[in-house]
Amino acid sequence: MISEAQSTNFIAEAVRSDLASGRFDRVHTRFPPEPNAYLHIGHALAIHVNYGIAKEFGGLLNLRFDDTNPLKEEQEYVDAILHDVEWLGAEFGDRVFFTSDYFAQMYEWATQLVRQGDAYVCDLSQEEMRSSRGTLTAPGTNSPYRDRSVEENLGLLERMKLGEFPDGAKTLRARIDMASPNINLRDPVMYRIRHAHHHRQGDDWCIYPSYDWSHGLGDSIEGITHSLCSMEYEDHRPLYDWFLERAGIYRPRQIEFSRLSLTHTVMSKRRFVELVERGHVAGYDDPRLPTVAGLRRRGYTAWAINELCRRTGISKTNKSMEMFQLEDCLREDLNRSAPRRMAVLDPLKVVIQNYPEGASETVTAVNNPEDESAGSRQVPFGREIWIEREDFREEPPPKFFRLAPGREVRLRYGYFIRCVGTVKDSEGNVVEVHCTYDPETQGGNAPDGRKVKATLHWVEASTALLAQVRLYDHLFLTPNADEGGDYLANLNPDSLRTVRAWIEPAVADATAGCTFQFERLGYFTCDKDSRPGAIVFNRSVTLRDTWAKVACAAADRETPG
Repeated sequence: MISEAQSTNFIAEAVRSDLASGRFDRVHTRFPPEPNAYLHIGHALAIHVNYGIAKEFGGLLNLRFDDTNPLKEEQEYVDAILHDVEWLGAEFGDRVFFTSDYFAQMYEWATQLVRQGDAYVCDLSQEEMRSSRGTLTAPGTNSPYRDRSVEENLGLLERMKLGEFPDGAKTLRARIDMASPNINLRDPVMYRIRHAHHHRQGDDWCIYPSYDWSHGLGDSIEGITHSLCSMEYEDHRPLYDWFLERAGIYRPRQIEFSRLSLTHTVMSKRRFVELVERGHVAGYDDPRLPTVAGLRRRGYTAWAINELCRRTGISKTNKSMEMFQLEDCLREDLNRSAPRRMAVLDPLKVVIQNYPEGASETVTAVNNPEDESAGSRQVPFGREIWIEREDFREEPPPKFFRLAPGREVRLRYGYFIRCVGTVKDSEGNVVEVHCTYDPETQGGNAPDGRKVKATLHWVEASTALLAQVRLYDHLFLTPNADEGGDYLANLNPDSLRTVRAWIEPAVADATAGCTFQFERLGYFTCDKDSRPGAIVFNRSVTLRDTWAKVACAAADRETPG
């Protein structure tokens, strides 16, 4: 659930002041995404702020799709956004709206501005408008079509609406001030001609409102009290206010706040498209992307994302949060909730010579030490088990306390075992470790009080499930993906490694989205690619005290399924 906004932030203080002064008698916010892409974690902050403010003051949140560009919008994005917003915990009830449903009213206001002399039809091309707009230090120049009569403009606008002109032939522009120091006020475009099928309105319209024209009008129609936007809209606020004043309609209060970005990734829709189309990632829900869908698939929880937003806070200064801060939020959540299981990602076989051949038993393992109500499970144990290759050294270095010739260690939930020999292949690599076990140490304690310095996780060989495990790392090698000028040059070639792993049979019924802590290895989430007999897990995040990295060579082995 999205947490309530803190009453000390400047937006909450402004809202409180508005209520006290009588400027507004209620609080009504909105989240207005364009349905032209998947949401990313930056949008999560916008949702967190808008819903948090509404919730704190007993108000309402609208979800409004600003669907004004039929060339880029699809129902797929509408459905994905609905799912993401609900999953993040924002409650909007039946208040789902579309800017396109207001097209008729917006057109009426546009004709009103034309009648008032506040708008005109312009024949300049996009390039000509850009060149006549001026610069930050030089004023723009008036369009030669700026002084058309009201009657001519009304006629041309109606013909635009009826589809008599091709794309790009004409636009409707506001008549404001081509010398304004705010470039947004230099006769901005209100309508463009686009003969394109709209995902919601079909072919009813061939002129579409600009974002600047529609943005404030939608807020006004819905009775929004506080239009909470990111900082890049601060310079657009005078334009929104100008439109609302000229239309003579209700005006909400706009307040801007900083955006959220993360290190080692990108937050650009255009770049998401480029990464997907060039095959650098496998779709918009690739677990390496900061899209909400990608984070969810990787195993991130709504609580973790909202907690990062809470820790980010509300300010006027854009913030780049370190990826480890998001990872810490996830660890905090999963440590409380994720069941424990044992898995081996880089297997080395151990044969317990004095354990009876053909015999087996079960040992009791705790499901979650942070949650007593999670109970326990029975884990198979037998003569042959798998351990991590990194947990054995034939010639152990200093301070290596795990398994080595002549050394005794504890098996998690199991017995003490002692290494008595090895089996090697023709190249001298250890392929089996032979051990003996002490049957008096079941549960991991020795009756005579002797101690060991290491506890190893393991899985019983005959019952273990073979799975594909995807090990994700940062998508980019540098915290700032643009370092050096070419963000693609900073892609991490090892952002995904795939290994074959053995996992205890308790995960056999795992479905997509189920997350476990694989003891000593990290948190892993069952992927949507899993099929019966072909389980796939994504590493969501490592443990804080990750003991070792899985050997790179393990990534080169054939994957199941």
